[in-house]
Amino acid sequence: MAPDHGMPEAWRPNALINRLYERSVSKHADIAALPLEEQEAARAELRGKLKELLGSIPEQADELSAVVMESVDCGDYIREKVEFRTYDDLTTLAYVLVPKAAAASGSERRPAVLAVHGHGYGSKEVVGLTPTGEDNTGNPNLYKHFAVELARRGFVVIAPELLGFGERRMAEDAKAEPGGNSCFRLASSLMLMGQSLAGVRVYELLRTVDYAFTRPEIDPQRIGVMGMSGGGMVTALASALDERFGATVVSGYTNLFKTSIMDRNHCLDNYVPGLLQYGEMPDWIGLIAPRPLFIESGSGDTVFPIRGSREAVARLQRIYDSANNGEAFGYEIFEGKHEISGAQSYQWLVSQLMS
Repeated sequence: MAPDHGMPEAWRPNALINRLYERSVSKHADIAALPLEEQEAARAELRGKLKELLGSIPEQADELSAVVMESVDCGDYIREKVEFRTYDDLTTLAYVLVPKAAAASGSERRPAVLAVHGHGYGSKEVVGLTPTGEDNTGNPNLYKHFAVELARRGFVVIAPELLGFGERRMAEDAKAEPGGNSCFRLASSLMLMGQSLAGVRVYELLRTVDYAFTRPEIDPQRIGVMGMSGGGMVTALASALDERFGATVVSGYTNLFKTSIMDRNHCLDNYVPGLLQYGEMPDWIGLIAPRPLFIESGSGDTVFPIRGSREAVARLQRIYDSANNGEAFGYEIFEGKHEISGAQSYQWLVSQLMS
């Protein structure tokens, strides 16, 4: 039987969702409206709530027990593949790109950037490799090998493999096509246990900072992070929690929950139960303030539509202005789709971390 498009609107859940959304946002604290001397305490309180909602943030860190698995000469930089422990016997993988100038400098330490991928085939996608590990001389797609671009600008770059992608998929998914992931299986299972996949990924990114501190080439006072799409989410939330990030770039993510995550079917890893009860997306990203933050969004992005991105950028500018550090916030809305730009963000990172 064909669907009855004349069904009463009262039968549909749209009105319920809209009403619950409006009820939630009406209760959100407006930190930007507070006197400057009260803002940091309010941000600290909201950070505590974020940590609670994410779950999976252990108080006691395991030993890293880092191992270099391979080292490859890539011409102007060395690419290492490393592994280190995060928690509960979980081991993560990462690629480390070390410019040869940094490798040859001896005791001189360099700034570093963590390069965080989103959906796709994992960290190989951002360091210029194919899913099977060969040099990718073809289409760099939405990530545009941005880890390599940053290494060629003098940064030591660490590109971690987010849980659920690439070589870190569940055993049941590991034989599937390379671009597949374990996001739904992991996120749904973790939700049943009161945890979130976002929380695990955020914590592992913070452990990647711990690992960066052990690298002799890296200056621990000059560490930045850049993430794209789902990696932008992890980047934003991790940077909101951890002040060791001295500069943050969020690409292809910044928006409103209402106009992006709630507006279409997204992967389950984008959903953190309860998050919208306390803040819209710019409120959470705004916890990075007053530290430096740069946003880039494509005008033709259909995953995180530009209308919501423009509103989020306006809200973030207000947050930074209210914190008396408006110049620490920057953004680019570029002609493009759901993809890395780099036209301004790469040089912005240079200006923040190499001066």
